[in-house]
Amino acid sequence: MRLAAGIATALCLVAGQAQATFCFDEAAAHYDVPVELLKAIAKVESGFNARAVHRNSDGSEDIGGLQINSSWLPVLRKYGITRQDLFDPCINTYIGAWVLAKNIQSLGYNWTAIGAYNAKSDKKREKYARIILAALVNQK
Repeated sequence: MRLAAGIATALCLVAGQAQATFCFDEAAAHYDVPVELLKAIAKVESGFNARAVHRNSDGSEDIGGLQINSSWLPVLRKYGITRQDLFDPCINTYIGAWVLAKNIQSLGYNWTAIGAYNAKSDKKREKYARIILAALVNQK
């Protein structure tokens, strides 16, 4: 499974690089998502804060630079990834790229898939996609 390969790659990269790196280029290339889009998501989600935690009203929490929702933890646990691992910037970025790639695979390469990174409802997806678009425009 591509997740397992990505996680293994991320773990190897972390072992060989300073942990301060977010591994955007590597994660984007591995999951075939635009690096600029991945960076825009990190900017919007946490301001590139690898230690960020946001507690949601539904009891879940968003963790790390790309704010990986704790609802992913049961799936990630199968690959040896724990909540604490999500504070590693490189691992978090790989997981974020994987989530984004899954959305694109299931919804197509469009704003709905990008909005789905953050929201389930169509209205919230549209709002989030607009925020990401603004972040992309401001990267230039």
